[in-house]
This record gives sequence, C-alpha cells and structure tokens, in this order.
Amino acid sequence: MSNPMAGGGMAGWSMLRSMRSRDEVSAHRLKRGVAHRIVAFARPYRRDIIVFLVTVVLAATIGVATPVLAGHVIDGISRGGPDAGALVVRLALVIAALAVVDALLSLAQRWYSARIGEGIILDLRTRVYDHVQRMPLQFFTRTQTGALVSRLNNDVLGAQRAFTSTLSGVVSNVIQLLLTAAVMFTLSWQITALSLVLLPVFIIPARRVGKRLAEITRESYNLDAKMNATMTERFGVSGALLVKLFGRPEVEAQRFAGRAERVRDIGIQSAMYSRTFFVAMLLVASLAQALTYGLGGWLAVTGSVSAGTVVTLALLLTRLYGPLTALSNVRVDVMSALVSFDRVFEVLDLKPTIEEEPDAVPVPRGNGRVEFRDVRFRYPSAAEVSLASLEEVAALDRTVNEPVLRGVSFSVEPGQMVALVGPSGAGKSTLSMLISRIYDVTDGQVLVGGVDVRDATLDSLRDEIGVVTQDSHLFHETIAENLRYAKPDATDDEIWAALAGAQVADLVRSLPDGLETTVGERGYRFSGGEKQRIAIARLLLKAPSIVILDEATAHLDSESEAAVQRALSVALTGRTALVIAHRLSTVRDADQILVLDGGRIVERGRHEELVAVGGLYAELYRTQFAVADSPTPYVDATGPEPVAVPPLRPYLADEALPPAAAN
Repeated sequence: MSNPMAGGGMAGWSMLRSMRSRDEVSAHRLKRGVAHRIVAFARPYRRDIIVFLVTVVLAATIGVATPVLAGHVIDGISRGGPDAGALVVRLALVIAALAVVDALLSLAQRWYSARIGEGIILDLRTRVYDHVQRMPLQFFTRTQTGALVSRLNNDVLGAQRAFTSTLSGVVSNVIQLLLTAAVMFTLSWQITALSLVLLPVFIIPARRVGKRLAEITRESYNLDAKMNATMTERFGVSGALLVKLFGRPEVEAQRFAGRAERVRDIGIQSAMYSRTFFVAMLLVASLAQALTYGLGGWLAVTGSVSAGTVVTLALLLTRLYGPLTALSNVRVDVMSALVSFDRVFEVLDLKPTIEEEPDAVPVPRGNGRVEFRDVRFRYPSAAEVSLASLEEVAALDRTVNEPVLRGVSFSVEPGQMVALVGPSGAGKSTLSMLISRIYDVTDGQVLVGGVDVRDATLDSLRDEIGVVTQDSHLFHETIAENLRYAKPDATDDEIWAALAGAQVADLVRSLPDGLETTVGERGYRFSGGEKQRIAIARLLLKAPSIVILDEATAHLDSESEAAVQRALSVALTGRTALVIAHRLSTVRDADQILVLDGGRIVERGRHEELVAVGGLYAELYRTQFAVADSPTPYVDATGPEPVAVPPLRPYLADEALPPAAAN
C-alpha cells in the first residue's frame, strides 16, 4: 500500500516554512497597488505562466484519477469472470500511461517554472542593481551594505517563489483538494467525514511547533548575521590589521565560538522539532488511513461499498491531508511572496536625486572652464534618500539639514589651478562634488564649459572631469582592469604611457605578472603611495580636461607624497585643476586660493597676498609652519634627513622634475 505521506511531504515542508515566517509577514504592512504591480511585472511571462498552470492542473487531475483506477482494478479482481483479466490489464495500462504523462508533465512544470523564475530573478536583480547605482552618494553612506545585498538576493528569491512554488502550490492544492473531496464524498461520505476527524489533532500542535521554530530560527538568523558581520570586519585587511595590533585573538575566537555553539544547539533543536512535525503528520495520516480501512472494511463486508471503493478512499486520503495542511497556511505563503515583492519595490521606488534631462546637451570637449554662481547647498535628509529598513531604524530622520554652502561664487579659467583651503567642515569637498554632479545644488548654478551641469549629459560630464581622492579605491582585479575602468578600449601601450606619466611604470614592470597583477581588496597589496599613483594613471588614461584633487596626499608619508606630487604634476599639465588641500605648502603656487569657512568664501587671492592680509589663511599657514618663507620642508620622522615636498603645480615638458625618493 502507498506511503500515507505521498503527495503531502512537500506540502508539509511548505506549511512548516510558512509558520516560521508568520510573525515577520504579519508585521509587514503592504503598500497599495503591490498586487497590480506584480501582475504588470509578470506580463512578459504570461504565456509561460498559462502553460505552467495548465500542466499543474493536469498533474493534479492525474493524481486523483490514479487512485480511482486502482479501486476499479480491485473491484475487477473481486468480481472475477471471464473478462476480469482483460479489464485489469487495460486498467493497469491506463495507470501506466498516466504515470508516463505525469512524469512528462513534471518535466514540463520544472522547465516552465525555471524559465519563469530565473527570468524574474534576472529582471528584478538587473533592475534593482541599475537603480541602486543611480542613487545619491548619501544613500550609500547611510545604508547597511548587507541589508542592500539581501534585497538583491533573499527578497528577489522570495519574489521568484510567488510565480513558482507559491502559485503552483496554491493552484495544485486547490484543484487536488476539490477533486479529491468530491470523489471521496461521492464514494462514501461517512468514511470521508471520519477520515477528517483527526485533522485538527495534527494542525493545532503543529502550529505550536511552528511558533517555537520561528523563535529559534529568528535567533539563529540574528546569530548568523552577527557572525557574518564579525567575519567581514575581521577578515578585511584593515580589520585583520587592527586585531593583530590591538586585539586578542583568543578572545575573538571565544566570542565567535560562543555564537557558533548556540547556532549548533539551535540546529539540533530545529532538526528535532522538524522531525517531530513530520512524524506527527505521518502518524495522523496513518491513523486516518487505519480508520478508513476499519470503517470501509466493515461497510464492504456488509455490502454497503465495494472493496475497490475502500482502496480508492484510502489512496485518496493520502492526497487530501497534504493540500489541506498547505492551504491552511496559504495566506502566509501568499503574503510572504507579496512582502518580498514589496521590499524590492521599496528600493525601486526610491527616486534618484541625479537624473539626466531629456533634452540634455553634451559639455564642450576640452573647454575646462568651471564657474559657480551664488551656489547654495544642503545635504538631503535621511527621509529623502534612504529607507528605514536598510538602516535598521524604526523611522528615518526628517530633520532639514543646515546649509553647507551659502552663496559661493567663483570661476576657474581653462588651464588654471585653483586651491580650496579652510578648516574641516568648511564645505571644500562638498563644493568639488557639485562639479562632477555627485550632488545637485539646492540653489544657484554650477557651469562646466558654459553649460549648467544639470542640463549636461552625464556621460559628457564624466568624460570631462577626473577625480583623485585621499583614499582612491581599486577593485579586487588586475592593474589593467582597474585602469581600463576609466577607458575600456585602452590599448596596452596607452596603459603603459599612463603608468609612466604617473611615475609607477617601473614598479609594475618589476612585478612577475605585470599588468595582470591582482591589486588585492581595495588595492591593499600596494603601499599608499603606489596605490595613489595607480589611481593617477587611471586619471591620465581618462585624459579629462578638469582634474579635482581632494586631499590626494593627505595620508602619505613624506617620501610617498613627493613621488605622488611628481605624478600629479604630470597629470595637471594643460588641465584645469581644483585642488583641496590641508598641507598649504602644496598649493602655494596656485593661480588662485579660495579660503572657505562656514560655507562661504571668506578670502581669495594668491599665497603671498593672503599671507600679507593676515586673515584666516595666514592663521592656518602659521599653524602649520613656524616660518612663512619658502619652501618649508616636511620631516619624515622615520628617516634621518628631511624630504622636501615640491609645490603642486604642472611642470613644463622640457623642465626637469625635482628629485624625489621613489616609493
């Protein structure tokens, strides 16, 4: 006789999963129109979904027809007669044919399920990934990276299940339940009613098991998240170095082991709860089947029903409990799928603050003129750029931020170098970000080549502007791949020329793999000076007309700084430069120095003029140097001799570069 769990095993797993997520689902409030958006999203797959559902219905029908035919076989054997053998053979052949059709339908279901599901995953992931890339920088400074990645993985997979396991499960279970119940009541309503008596005995305890499973599963997820966070922080280069310098490896290991041991204990508990659940389901189904045989056998002996009817009812019973248990939690299954979609839509509904206008025009190539006209700017509030669920806070801060820039006006002519100096928080880096349109001005205008950056095409703006920051990022790829990020079609000769201009070609040639050397996570296989020079080579390969240097040598030792300064001198030749610097010795030869304080330009002029005025610039200069005449050396505390850092300015093609120690 068949296994009482046949046809119900997968439904049991589905019910168990549903009960685990019941609390999370019930706590989520869906936005209006989610279902309509899901239908619109699935429209490209409507033909595949229709075919998929047809195969599900046919498979459910075959699942009910097979036990009925098996009952007829028993009746044919019981009646006997000259035609009994032929009847039994014909019925057996029909059952075999249905089994073949069912197998083919199963393959067809899997094909269409995979086609629909993987297609939806592709569409959702690519759309979310593309959308997230367009979000403002402040979105990334506020968002937890792990939470954002989860949207691209867990929630997308949850949304996919809506069109595969959830949709097929609901349709299949409803069809199978209706057909099975109709056939069973037609054959014997007494046996059917008695068989269902034990169903509450199973469902009520199972819900309690599910609640306990939800609790320990949630604890397990939290512990896993903490362990992942610990590993991510400690296994990164910076984290590993910090542990070696200040941490205690044995304490770190004990803390991690404590969490891992709790996860182990939860795994054992979860396994026992799950086994108890299925043993209970198997036991109840077996008891119900025993009642069917008992009552059905007695009715068959008294002549009320045939022996074949008893067998049919017993077989159909195994196909009744699975759908009943699954459909008892159908609302949670459907809500889980809707919640996954809603969480994905939540990210897609965040509006990028930087968007290209339909009638945008390209920035004139090679112009290099930059102008600020009464620029005012405040950073957007958290509610404008982020999601509470991605920051793991109850509600986002809606406080309107104070202005960072308050009426800034200046211009930089092509080929000029303008320096931005001032105390921390004065707005220097913010001002530079407005040029490359990392942010948009709150009021006023920023023009590049005479075009308002808000009216310019984003591609032309990116082509015209190159930026080197104090912590230039390199991807965990080869040197060549990192450089070609600026110019994908660059030849090897162009790359070597850029490396030579950045004073780092000899270093790369000395490496065993040359351009194919992997730089490591964030470029940590190279020193700070070497990494900066590779970043400068990337800028040279891009060949922009405007260069922005944002504290490009702030964290380097004096020898590395001297080498990077030489590379920057090449990078600035013939280009408009906007230089942000705390070390004032590097910008003393700038064509114009702008002193910012409190979001305003409080002083402007050349170095000698500003020192003579005796204002904020002179105060900053005296703070850094004991003597105000040129050129003041930096002293490397680790070396016996002071190393002079040259002023940051372009060197002429026929002018000898000053000597500097190679990093």
